Amino acid sequence: MKKLLFLAAIIFSASSLMAQTEVIAHRGFHAKQGANSANNTISALQHAQDLGVYGSEVDINETKDGKLVAVHGPNHQNYNVQNTDFAVLRATPVHNGEKLPTLEEYLLQAKKSKKTKLIIEIKSHNTPERETRVVKKILDEVKRLKMTKHVEYIAFSKHVCDEVVKYAPKKTKIAYLNGDLTPQQCKENGYTGIDYNFGTMKKHPEWIQQSHDLGLTVNIWTVNNTNDLQWCIDNKADYITTDNPIEANRLLGK
Repeated sequence: MKKLLFLAAIIFSASSLMAQTEVIAHRGFHAKQGANSANNTISALQHAQDLGVYGSEVDINETKDGKLVAVHGPNHQNYNVQNTDFAVLRATPVHNGEKLPTLEEYLLQAKKSKKTKLIIEIKSHNTPERETRVVKKILDEVKRLKMTKHVEYIAFSKHVCDEVVKYAPKKTKIAYLNGDLTPQQCKENGYTGIDYNFGTMKKHPEWIQQSHDLGLTVNIWTVNNTNDLQWCIDNKADYITTDNPIEANRLLGK
């Protein structure tokens, strides 16, 4: 009997650990104290990896001449990213002096950590045709570098999400960001999760349980305030995207 109780305790402990909220660094851990980093830079990804968080989010845009780059956009310095050639953007450093990184460079750095996944936000582009091309190019690059199991995807564009569902390998994780679809609609579209902002989730806390009942994951962004982080944890969000992963980890006892 004691052995059975001990085994049950181990199983319960393991399941509780698996269910714990995970932390995703928003555009990398760019706000690391004392570090000269910036959004979506290689150093921001390195800091997230050093911290050991579940994931590091990065924004991917396509330049005018078809290069995939890590930048939030729509502008890099004074240039519109999607309407400017890569060479021009590359010659203009990020504010901390780093070069604007390519998707390939980001993936190669991501490959150095077995723990921290890369959460690629595929940015919206000006036509459905271009979005489809960008999705295919990103998936091909991830496959070429053998990172398929280490990368997850998010997007505001429903068309982008639909194309990831269509072209990505089975079991690829894709979550919708825009906040205007119910969990049931996301499930019907083939998405694996919802990834909605904190304000939306505060209005619809029932979507967390509904998502879980449907087998969907729940991420909430971009949560930095201690009370808001605690709300996400208390309401059993699967992931929190934050600029403050240190505080999120503290609240989670990590």
